[in-house]
Amino acid sequence: MSNALPLALTQGDPAGIGPDVTLRAWQRRKELSLPPFIVIGDPEVLRVRARMLDMVVPVSETDFAHASEVFQSALPVLPVPAGVAVLAGEPHVAYARGTIASIEKAVSACFDGDVRAVVTNPIAKSVLYEAGFQFPGHTEFLADLAARRTGKPVVPVMMLAGPKLRAVPVTIHIPIRDVSAALSADLIAQTCRIVARDLKNRFGLATPRLAVAGLNPHAGEGGAIGSEDASIIHPAIRRVRDEGIDAFGPLPADTMFHDDARSRYDVAICMYHDQALIPAKALGFDDSVNVTLGLPFVRTSPDHGTAFGIAGSGLAKEDSLVAALRMADQMTTQAVET
Repeated sequence: MSNALPLALTQGDPAGIGPDVTLRAWQRRKELSLPPFIVIGDPEVLRVRARMLDMVVPVSETDFAHASEVFQSALPVLPVPAGVAVLAGEPHVAYARGTIASIEKAVSACFDGDVRAVVTNPIAKSVLYEAGFQFPGHTEFLADLAARRTGKPVVPVMMLAGPKLRAVPVTIHIPIRDVSAALSADLIAQTCRIVARDLKNRFGLATPRLAVAGLNPHAGEGGAIGSEDASIIHPAIRRVRDEGIDAFGPLPADTMFHDDARSRYDVAICMYHDQALIPAKALGFDDSVNVTLGLPFVRTSPDHGTAFGIAGSGLAKEDSLVAALRMADQMTTQAVET
C-alpha cells in the first residue's frame, strides 16, 4: 500500500469540535510530522471555524489525487456541503445528511484505493437518530458499508488503544442489565480471534497476549458471585487457546489494570463497555484512539465526543486526533494481506 496516498478524515458533526481539532492538527503538521490527510466535508465550515478561532489556515478544495501535494501548504478538502449554515456548538438534524455522506465517501475512497485509511471525527448519534439513522453508532455503520461493498459479513470489534493500554469490550452499546444475556462463548471466542488476527496483521505483534476479564466481581469467586465466568468465559478461552491464541483468564477486572498486570499482556478483552473504556480513558484520556478491528480497511478515530459545549471556543485539544492519524499511518504502513 502506497504511503503517498492520503488518509481520509471525515468531518464528523460540523457543530462539534471536529473542525477545531482538524484545523489544529493541520497547523501542527510539520512540527509533528503528520501524514497527509484530506478532509471530507464542508470547506466553508472549516473557514468559518478558523476565523472564530483566529487561526490562519488556508482551505483548498481538491480531490484525492492531489491531496498529498496540497497538504503541504493548505488543508485539502473534498467538498460535501452541509446544505445549511452551521453554528458551532448548536447541533441540528439538518447536518445529518452531510455527516453520513462524509463517512460513505471516505469508505468508498478506501475501497477504491484513493486513500490509505479512514479516520473519523466524532458524530452525535442522537442527531443522526433524529434523521432516521438506523445504526447504534459509527462502528456498526462502517461494518454495514463494508459488508455491502464486499458482499461478505463483517464483524466489527472496538478497541481503545493508548500508550499504556489496549482494551476491547465484547459487548458495546447495550444496557448493563442486558450484558449477561448477550454474552456467549461463541461471541467471546470470535472477538478474541479478530483481535489476535488484527494485532498481528495491523500492529505487527507476532503472538499477541490476550488477558480476558471476568464478568462478575472476583471473576465469579468460584460460582459464589455469578456463574457466567465459569460457564461462558472460561470455555471461550479454552477454545481459542486450543486454536493457538495466547489468551488467559477469566481474570478479576479490579486487578487487571495496574502497571505490573498490564506488562503481562498486549490487550485486555473486557465483557462490557465501561469495563474496557474506564481504564482506557483513565490511563490515556487525551491520546487514546478508537480503532475498529475486523474491517477490511483501517479505521481509527479520536477517543472523545463532539463536545458541543466547547466547539469554537479554542479549548478543544487535538491530541487524540493526532494520535488517530498517526495510528492509521502506522497500521497501513505495516499492514499485510489477510
